[in-house]
Amino acid sequence: MVELTDYQTVWADQFQDEAARISQVLGPNLVAIHHIGSTAVPGLVAKPIIDLMGEVNSLEACDAMNREMQFLGYEVMDAYGIPSRRYYRKFNSERRRTHHLHLFLSGSDHLTRHLAFRDYLIAHPEAAVEYGNLKRKLSRIDGGDWDSYVSGKDRFVQQTERLALDWYVGRR
Repeated sequence: MVELTDYQTVWADQFQDEAARISQVLGPNLVAIHHIGSTAVPGLVAKPIIDLMGEVNSLEACDAMNREMQFLGYEVMDAYGIPSRRYYRKFNSERRRTHHLHLFLSGSDHLTRHLAFRDYLIAHPEAAVEYGNLKRKLSRIDGGDWDSYVSGKDRFVQQTERLALDWYVGRR
């Protein structure tokens, strides 16, 4: 079931805390770590799951740290449907997801795509409001079914991502 929460300023702190833990595990392989997803957009309603995205030099070096990531509480999901990615998810004691970690090679188009979408929503509050309204509507359909929610957002995300990429690249 999809549960949405109004924006919480504590999400930025939760990102910082978790980013520090992950940075210690990944060490010099980690180039940068970013707060992405709806919890990174001030004012946007979100599932209270912190999305982190890391830029790394080597996916194989990430694989070598899977045991350490498990010690941090992460479930190792390998590529999980996206080639050239490593994906991890973390749950609390009640088995509710608290964090998602996506790792991509530095220079990956996936990095640009996620950062562009986040920054576009921050810079275009009307798009963030539209997205929030859509998310609220979808969370009430089919009793908050996860798959319906995700597929219902797809068209908006793809359209906004195209706008965001043009905007983002034009700013560089």
